[in-house]
Amino acid sequence: MAKNIRISSPLNGKLVPLNSINDPVFASGAMGRGIAVQNPKGQVFSPFDGEITVFFPTGHAIGLKSNDGIELLIHVGMDTVKMNGEGFTPKAEAGDKIKRGQLLLEFSPEAIKKAGYETTTPVVVTNHADFGDITVELDGQSITAKAPAEEAASAGPVEDDDVIKSFANLPDAERVAKSIMHYVGGPDNVRTAEHCATRLRLIVNDKSKIQEKKIENIDGVKGQFFAAQQYQIICGTGFVDKVTEEFIKLKPSLAGGGGKEAAYAEMSLMQKISRTLGDVFVPIIPVLVATGLFMGARGAILSLGSEWDPNFLLMTQVLTDTAFAFLPALVCWSTMNKFGGTAVIGIVLGLMLVFPGLPNAYVVGGAAGEIAEKGLDWVQASALPEYAGKTPIPLDLGFVTIPLVGYQGSVLPALVLGIFAAKLQQWLKTFIPDMIDLIVTPFLTLTISMALGFLVVGPIMHGLESIVFGAVQNFLTIPIVGGLIIGGLQQVIVIFGVHHVFSALEIYLLSTQGSDPFNAIITCATIAQGGAALAVSLKTQDPRKRALYISSTVPAFLGITEPAIFGINLRLMKPFIYGCCGGAIGGAISSFLGLAGTGMGITVLPGMLLYMNGQILQYIIVNLIAFAGGFGLTYMLYKHDE
Repeated sequence: MAKNIRISSPLNGKLVPLNSINDPVFASGAMGRGIAVQNPKGQVFSPFDGEITVFFPTGHAIGLKSNDGIELLIHVGMDTVKMNGEGFTPKAEAGDKIKRGQLLLEFSPEAIKKAGYETTTPVVVTNHADFGDITVELDGQSITAKAPAEEAASAGPVEDDDVIKSFANLPDAERVAKSIMHYVGGPDNVRTAEHCATRLRLIVNDKSKIQEKKIENIDGVKGQFFAAQQYQIICGTGFVDKVTEEFIKLKPSLAGGGGKEAAYAEMSLMQKISRTLGDVFVPIIPVLVATGLFMGARGAILSLGSEWDPNFLLMTQVLTDTAFAFLPALVCWSTMNKFGGTAVIGIVLGLMLVFPGLPNAYVVGGAAGEIAEKGLDWVQASALPEYAGKTPIPLDLGFVTIPLVGYQGSVLPALVLGIFAAKLQQWLKTFIPDMIDLIVTPFLTLTISMALGFLVVGPIMHGLESIVFGAVQNFLTIPIVGGLIIGGLQQVIVIFGVHHVFSALEIYLLSTQGSDPFNAIITCATIAQGGAALAVSLKTQDPRKRALYISSTVPAFLGITEPAIFGINLRLMKPFIYGCCGGAIGGAISSFLGLAGTGMGITVLPGMLLYMNGQILQYIIVNLIAFAGGFGLTYMLYKHDE
């Protein structure tokens, strides 16, 4: 049997049962079991020894944890978060160790009332499932919140519909957040909460407590699914930010984040690799998108016959080429950030890989064919004056000669070297004294990493990169076949959450050949899913569903397919398959036409800006074909069962 507990009230006032207050979330017990304090005196004290786990920025809510494991939430007043901290004066902060009776917060009941809010303060044990009866006492007053079994026998259960109806008149974001919290099993069942562009992402303790169908039927929710160990609820661009904000208010301890770490711990190896690559390359992508857009615009202007001054043209090349010329520095910087190293060390290490005194990798690659035709090896060629700067620099170590060359445009050497440097720095810090850490640790990190980079990691990873990425690049150029397969399967890969592995490929393509044929293929896969979703939207007879489906379809034409996939196509399966077929058709034609963007990261309508260098007409055509394939197949073959 769970242990009964007794807690001193953290506020002075009148203790009342929790189910008597004017807040359906607290009154229903969705936030936990406990009591409420009417007419509180304006001060909050610690009821036990422990720590502050969360102190809401507005000061209106505090999360505490006792030394023996009681997790307590004190929420001063009703809807007082809207006061934005006015009238609240925190006397401690999150992370502080606290003693029983310590003053934690001062607040003005008069200010709360003047703002139009109630001062009644819920005090609830959020991990109430770990305990039996919960008794709160104050100066001779005491109220006991019974354990669930006894409570159910005396009071009866609260019906779902009654709880949800009580949310009906709330603002949309608050209504959706509270409904989701109720149907996922309450705050006790939620470990972490975060959001992306379209989805609220939760890590839950017990999946069996989630009422998936009821969540899908919440007005404002466009779909739900499990992926990458997260329960993901589609709310749509913009709206999801507001829902997440309201959701975290229901359990302030979620504000600390941790969703990525919790999800990562439960991922498969492939998902972990994809997430890691995403965390490394996603911060770089905006720069590459910007330079790609400008490159496309410049190409469009020049194709119209415009003549530019050579110096002005050079300035535009500085804008478009710098990110790729120093790509290893960007990759090393982002990798060091991801793996806990010092970012500036990553930048310097990456710049070492493209040091101007080393032969440029592109120049060396361009001269390699001519040298081979003459029957020379690179050591012989390096001794000839006509090949000065066009061959690797031979570094004679006595037992072996290492070719030194710059790594312009390389991705994998910088990635692996960044990981090694971050781990090396962390290891060095474990035994180097703090007094000399500032000088010795960076010196040793850079020296050892540079030596390893040029002598071992660089040659091995560059060779591996050339083989792997080169094979994929050749596959992409196979007329029709490459585009057909990738266009048909790319959205399947998105479902499994491992699509970030292609970021490195796209960056490699842009840095080595100046264009990205992969982008042209995946835009077909994206718009085809949008076409399939639109066909379902038009075929449905239910006006509410049609409106919901259309709102889920629109983001697909801006390059975001998750609402269409998880909200419509994948749930109904056949439309998703037809969308994949449309993507395969468009991808095959894109491959046949040799279509390639000047950048990455954007597709469909925004992606048009990447094809302004003379390929915009072909881009529009393949998008229309892919859309027609997904839409036509779905509209003709799918019978929507209402």
